[in-house]
Amino acid sequence: MSPRAGNAGPHTLAFVESPVQLLNVLEWAHAHAPGVGLTLVVLSPRDPMTRGQLRRMSDLARDEGHEVRWEEARGGPLAPFRTIGGLTGLLRRARRVVLGDPFSRYVQLLLTITHARDLVVVDDGTATMEFVGQLARGERLVRWHRKGGRPGPRDVIFAPVSASARRRLTPSGSRRIEIFSSMPMEETPAGVTVGANTFAWTRARFGPPRITKGADLVGTSLVETGVVDDGRYLEAVRALAKTHGATRYFAHRRESTDKLHRLAVETGLEIVRPELPLELIARRGPIGRTILSFPSTVVHTLPLALSGTEVRVAVCDIDPAWLTDSASPRAQGFLSGVTGTARDVHRLSPTATPKPAGPTESAGTAGFTAPPGPVGPTGPAATPGAAGAVAAG
Repeated sequence: MSPRAGNAGPHTLAFVESPVQLLNVLEWAHAHAPGVGLTLVVLSPRDPMTRGQLRRMSDLARDEGHEVRWEEARGGPLAPFRTIGGLTGLLRRARRVVLGDPFSRYVQLLLTITHARDLVVVDDGTATMEFVGQLARGERLVRWHRKGGRPGPRDVIFAPVSASARRRLTPSGSRRIEIFSSMPMEETPAGVTVGANTFAWTRARFGPPRITKGADLVGTSLVETGVVDDGRYLEAVRALAKTHGATRYFAHRRESTDKLHRLAVETGLEIVRPELPLELIARRGPIGRTILSFPSTVVHTLPLALSGTEVRVAVCDIDPAWLTDSASPRAQGFLSGVTGTARDVHRLSPTATPKPAGPTESAGTAGFTAPPGPVGPTGPAATPGAAGAVAAG
């Protein structure tokens, strides 16, 4: 065990369900709890890609001296009962609980058990932005891409637990709430402490990266979540790749195999399935001099993780014409907010339909306004007022 982390124990208990959450728990520990060992509980999902990244992130956590407890939390109908039963003692003894996804029903159920006085919420992609706003407005906790739809039967059954979790995530005389985030936050809940995640641990642990001359493109799960039409998305990726000379496509862990196969065949891009969160992959390198993305968590996190390098980040807005008929009414405004609040990135403006190719423009590059010059360099890390998140990440 690393002497930096001290003796891992039950006093600080962290729950994670994704690699990004685990990374941000490590960032929080590095920034706010040096010398304190965490007991880190991985509530493992079923998705093989996510499980693989979580395994590798767990190894990094152990290297930092933290105790990792892997729970097959979704391994059959009885798994939740076994998991919750096995964690009850730890939850009741914990003085501080760190969590990555306040929208998770699993986490909300666990929150009803704990008596911890300190609760810390770390980033879970762009969803944190919506969580902060809902907490500030006293609204029920609903993921942004589902907001506006009618609650289903499971939502109704679970409503009392969700309401209890929201109350526990509200500061009181006996409970302190901290949000540790790399995202800008328009609404700060009263009484909540906000800490800035500057990705200091990532920069200290990895890199600086070797930078290649080309461009890399970052994938998103907006098709899988039913927000963006798959055909429109493929056309947008093809146009971006040709316009900017991208050769690699870093797949989101939730992207389907069929969609990625189509992208590879129809765009010629090399599909990369990262073994770690993209912030760590980019920091280790090699990475393209320009990183292209759609509205996603990485437009906020990559400039921080790559601060001090020559890598530039450009983001392509989502055209309203790309949205599916089933997309939440909240989708367009939320995605625009993700891009509009990002610091140190260049915005690429799509058109609703590909424009005709001009004499010096190939059809594959039509439909996007390219930057007038080099994308601006990444700037300083976020300042303490930052917090938030984008569910696409």
